[in-house]
Amino acid sequence: MSTKKSAVQSQVEALCLSASGRKLIYKPTEKIGVIEVANYPGLGKTVALRFLEWIMNNPGGTVSLPTGKSAEHFIKYVSYYLQNWQTRQVKDELKAFGFDTSQKPDMRSLVFIQSQEYYPINPTQTNSARYFIQKYYFRGFGIDAKKALLMDAWTVGMPDNRVPDDIFKDNIVDLSLRVRHGRNSEERLQKQVIQKVDQYCTDYESRVRELGGIGFLLSDIGPDGHICSNVRGTDHYSTTRLTETNYETQSMAATDLGGVEVAKNRLVMIIGLATMTFNRDCTAIVMAAGESFADVIKDSIQSPPGNEYPASSLQKLRNARFYLTRGAASCLVERRYEDVSQMDPLPDEEKERIMIDLALEKNKRLHKLDRSDILSVRSSKWVMTKTGKKREEILEMVRKSLIEKMDIGLAPLEDQVFMHTAPHHDDIMLGYWAYIIHLVRSPRNLNYFNYMTSGFNAVTNSYACDVLENLLNHLDTPQFKELMAEGYFESDNEIGRNRDMYQYLDGVAAHSRSMRNKGEARRMLRNLISIFEEDNLFQLKNRVKEMILYFQTQYPGKKDLPYIQQLKGMMREWEADLLWGFLGFNCRNVNHLRLGFYGGGLFGDIIDKQRDVEPVLAIMRRIKPTIITLAFDPEGSGPSTHYKVLQTMARAVEIYQQESGNRDIKIWGYRNVWFRFHPSEANIMVPVSLNSMASLEKAFDKCFGSQRAASFPSYELDGPFSRLSEQILVAQYQQVKTCLGREYFNESDHPRMRACHGLVYMKQMSVDEFCSHAGRLRQSTENVSADNNE
Repeated sequence: MSTKKSAVQSQVEALCLSASGRKLIYKPTEKIGVIEVANYPGLGKTVALRFLEWIMNNPGGTVSLPTGKSAEHFIKYVSYYLQNWQTRQVKDELKAFGFDTSQKPDMRSLVFIQSQEYYPINPTQTNSARYFIQKYYFRGFGIDAKKALLMDAWTVGMPDNRVPDDIFKDNIVDLSLRVRHGRNSEERLQKQVIQKVDQYCTDYESRVRELGGIGFLLSDIGPDGHICSNVRGTDHYSTTRLTETNYETQSMAATDLGGVEVAKNRLVMIIGLATMTFNRDCTAIVMAAGESFADVIKDSIQSPPGNEYPASSLQKLRNARFYLTRGAASCLVERRYEDVSQMDPLPDEEKERIMIDLALEKNKRLHKLDRSDILSVRSSKWVMTKTGKKREEILEMVRKSLIEKMDIGLAPLEDQVFMHTAPHHDDIMLGYWAYIIHLVRSPRNLNYFNYMTSGFNAVTNSYACDVLENLLNHLDTPQFKELMAEGYFESDNEIGRNRDMYQYLDGVAAHSRSMRNKGEARRMLRNLISIFEEDNLFQLKNRVKEMILYFQTQYPGKKDLPYIQQLKGMMREWEADLLWGFLGFNCRNVNHLRLGFYGGGLFGDIIDKQRDVEPVLAIMRRIKPTIITLAFDPEGSGPSTHYKVLQTMARAVEIYQQESGNRDIKIWGYRNVWFRFHPSEANIMVPVSLNSMASLEKAFDKCFGSQRAASFPSYELDGPFSRLSEQILVAQYQQVKTCLGREYFNESDHPRMRACHGLVYMKQMSVDEFCSHAGRLRQSTENVSADNNE
């Protein structure tokens, strides 16, 4: 069914290449073609256009599309074009890309091939790949479900009237049974099921090949370079199979499955790399956004085919492409050099980047880089040629710049009003806790901590259940009855809210679990009274029992009911209250905005000015900030919540500056465990001591109970975010220490420099600079109506 028409020159790709000013491939360094776009939404739009173009040229072809959040903008744009095909605006746009708009793509003619599924998983669960496919591709795109080749990860091999939950305890499937005898009747039954599933996978592979293979394949790429869950080390001759994954892949699946502890025990049923490449005319696209995976993308494109980089298997396909944002393509050597060589004039920041990278590559201090080092790399050689300056002058400029940035980070600040903002409740702490503990010391500074979302998606059912059981243990105590009688739990009792926090923190100081549990139970009861508008302890006790049963019976990853989402969000808000209580702040200094764009759905909602921007603006009008901090992800390609908060902040701060006339407001951008600043990008560097790191780790451990078990971790570390944050701080310090030498720190006159073992990187901007950046990102999302089609 997959035709050979895909060899037709793509007008979409030709126009994108023209717009980007790039070649498709820079041989011999690159082994596969690359299409670059400006940002994450633009990536989804470009892939959508290429997909529709392919369908027009290949009616009846076989397609395999991704499931998960990475497909958000792709799905939105495909849906938008299909739904508005006959409108003048869409017709004009499509014609500009070479489309014949007289006929719509025949979506029902396509044959859909599912590429992966968790095993075991009930296909009716909303976090299964099958559910995603049915919702977005069958009902959304109009692809014919009857023609589809779908994976059965639930009924295959099951005895009559049995389901995997009956066969595999806690959904743990022991694949060692493939090569050993079962020790008991339970294991022997499991072995039979596994053997039947293996045969099913073999038959599935045969059916794919009978269809001629895959005609159009779209996949994202994982932190280890995996495509369609074929992890690092996968044989390029692999076929459809049931298999384990690695930690990086499990961490990425944690959100879908309700925690990494669930993901670690879940297998996957996947097509293999040989399945993907069976049809040599397959149009295979790997899409990626942001700098996080730039290194593995570089290796997948520039390295010879090898098992270490699964996506390198696509190099054998002439129609294979990587569709990348500029950030995702930032490590591709030839493109990076092309960017540098075309800059006129060459910005100081770029000179810094090149020379710092050279020092790190050579593992030399800046002043020890000699002429041969400079000439050994094209970009540093170009800096010498372009500037016409001596090596010593350029290196000294970079050295002074790094020192100036640290001087700014050491300088005391007073008479400032800080509006600290965060998408999630641990973002500020993980970003610049070591700086905050210095900023809050002066009573002449005012600090307000503002959380844009309720963050309920980060609370597991098991944790919520534990907190409720703790409350159940306290409800019948005389003390709780007395507190209830005296109005302690009334919603407007601010003193009571603060006492919850002080009770818990007294327990931290006393190393008393019972004292902490008492404070936590007080706040949980307060939350339940607020949600249910109920103050009868007997009725509340029944409510608690009902919710405990709910959390025990819901499958992990299922979308919660609205009041459960609210309760989980309040748990996160409690954690933030505790955090700032560590530094002497109370509820008056902490604002929980619960902006409406944040939801329990896969893609969330768009920003609404009245609902989302006005609450932020109201705080600005009240506190009159002089410095505003925010999570600054440059491409909007990190967690989508970060991007939406950035856009919300940009709109609010732009309005506030116009209203107040204050053009001296400073914006501080920070990053934490999701993205990093290059030393050249940051203009504030704050020394971090071992004492500050110890404070970070203890505060995180004692305050963020829902995150202590690291159920939704980073792919970089199987552990709590606080530990990863420390590793990043240390790595950033090592970067600068390599450039300046250990003596600069160890023999400094300043005690904070001598105590330095980590560095916080931040970027200070004017309001105009920040809003200009945010505006460029917003253009591609708001000049097309696709974002209104959820």
